[in-house]
Amino acid sequence: MKKEGYMSPEDAVAWLMDQPSSEEIVRGCYWDDPLVDAARRFWSGSEWSAVRAFIPSPPGAALDLGAGRGIASYALSRDGWKVTALEPDPSYRIGAGAARNLAKDAGLSIDVVETWGEELPFADESFDLVYTRAVLHHARDLRQLCGEIGRTLRTGGVYIATREHVLTNRVDLDTFLASHPLHKVTGNENAYLLEEYVNAMVSAGIKITRTLNPKQSDINLFPATRGDVKKRWAGKMGWPFPKVIPDYALTVYGALERTPGRLYSFIGRK
Repeated sequence: MKKEGYMSPEDAVAWLMDQPSSEEIVRGCYWDDPLVDAARRFWSGSEWSAVRAFIPSPPGAALDLGAGRGIASYALSRDGWKVTALEPDPSYRIGAGAARNLAKDAGLSIDVVETWGEELPFADESFDLVYTRAVLHHARDLRQLCGEIGRTLRTGGVYIATREHVLTNRVDLDTFLASHPLHKVTGNENAYLLEEYVNAMVSAGIKITRTLNPKQSDINLFPATRGDVKKRWAGKMGWPFPKVIPDYALTVYGALERTPGRLYSFIGRK
């Protein structure tokens, strides 16, 4: 949705792709082409590998809510899930049109639905898994969106929400927005307090089983990995053995981070 005085998300991505210094951001967001190659890179990458550890088995019906170009829909389908990709933007560059083309080019069966997540056109308890990537902080109504996720998730089903921007205080929002590379042209970024995410999910009947802080998982660190962070720390300390740095050291460090807009992920079960 285009806001008055700003570019549409599609035009903003096109603008970003034309910036010589933005190649890393474009690849990190999987906006590069060919799309099927970008989707394959996501499926085989460290972020999805970390997500996969929380995905239930055996595969069943999955909803990729806020699917964008369909990279996670592709990954879920490759992993054996019957996938519905929900995306309100019809764009053939970053939205539902792109997801349909990706499914066709990859030879995958993915049902693409164009609508908003706050009013899902699905029956109660339709899905064994609901997955969102950087979606909740874009919600028009966070509690309503989570309520719909909880309604359509089957009892015992899993909800995975990844890469959500978190604030320590609401006054930090302006600092985060000023630092975001696309907000100045789209005006559609946002972030919530950690407890706001948690309360919205809990009120929807979703019990949160894991909360992953910014340094606790490759899900939040991508395009970096925990190994990269350890190498960076070891380099600063002059320590030649980064692999012996324990994972819990990163987890503790991540829990102490207060950067406005830092990334958290959540695993829940209904």
